[in-house]
Amino acid sequence: MSTGPAVDVSAANARYPGRWWHMLEDGRLQCDLCPRDCRLHPGQRGACFVRMRGDSDGEDRDRLLLTTYGRSSGFCVDPIEKKPLNHFYPGTSVLSFGTAGCNLACKFCQNWDISKSRDFDRLADQAGPRTIARTAAELGCKSVAFTYNDPVIFAEYAMDVADACRELGVQTVAVTAGYMHAAPRAEFYAKLDAANVDLKAFTEDFYFKLTGSHLDAVLDTLVYLKHATQVWFEITTLLIPGCNDSSAEIEALSQWVMKELGPDVPLHFTAFHPDWKMRDLPATPPATLTRARAIALAQGLHYVYTGNVHDAEGGSTLCPRCHNAVVVRDWYNILNYRVSDLGNCLECGGAIAGRFQKFTKPFGPRRVPVRLAASTA
Repeated sequence: MSTGPAVDVSAANARYPGRWWHMLEDGRLQCDLCPRDCRLHPGQRGACFVRMRGDSDGEDRDRLLLTTYGRSSGFCVDPIEKKPLNHFYPGTSVLSFGTAGCNLACKFCQNWDISKSRDFDRLADQAGPRTIARTAAELGCKSVAFTYNDPVIFAEYAMDVADACRELGVQTVAVTAGYMHAAPRAEFYAKLDAANVDLKAFTEDFYFKLTGSHLDAVLDTLVYLKHATQVWFEITTLLIPGCNDSSAEIEALSQWVMKELGPDVPLHFTAFHPDWKMRDLPATPPATLTRARAIALAQGLHYVYTGNVHDAEGGSTLCPRCHNAVVVRDWYNILNYRVSDLGNCLECGGAIAGRFQKFTKPFGPRRVPVRLAASTA
């Protein structure tokens, strides 16, 4: 493995020395970040578009470069529930940002204008790690989220931001597809506090045909997070009509989560809307999400949610001991909160899995765009 310097660089040069690569005997450079294992000639970009080998006539010819370090598609302050994370300091705000590109090829991508972008003019904002951390702290955000596109492909940038945030007591969150090799995965999650992992389906056929990736690598990430880290994580599955919404598949997915991860990992079933290369399919009916939630609860999972639809019951957190609603949500509004600072139900004292603190006024459902001044720090 080769590493670049762990220092900030000018956002303007956008050629940050990348990590996790090695040279092949045939002269190509292999990126070792994710299971795509892109093998690059000089000047060639990986499938994610943002990781590339230096030009043949440049000093970086035999180095991997990250071309989006310090560059963002924009910053917004969101409710943490929008990630979605329902058990990670509920009601708090999170400073969210992404870059461009993605290492998956999902035909149903809901953020395709960012993740599929080949236009760096979309990266309208620039900020170094310390600036992001300071901004989050000044805005009263509990955390910073790497989202909109997958932070795996800008791992060096995300990890430096996480280090800067930790110095100021700000938490960090990855919203990710979980498609990552073991060595960089260990380094990446050592820096983070929480994650929401997209488990896009529960068949290899779906993953291969509709995402250009493989299911096993994602399951490996979920098992790793549960058994080898202290990272709080939740799972999201976007249910697409006729593709991954059968009762049999939902039952198999829920059984796997119960067996391999346990009953306390929250599972979110969210509604698909026609987008990117799958505009010919209908939106997911709310009844499909209700059915999926019932199936997962019947398998013994404690916290199962519905998303992208108006469903107060499916958005609320129930105590697994007394079955009272301890966090009542209407979309991203928290209407009632009955959890102690230590994460116990105020009705029966039962434990509620997650990360909690003293609950004050919730941030609410609003989304607030934020513009950061260009900075190298």
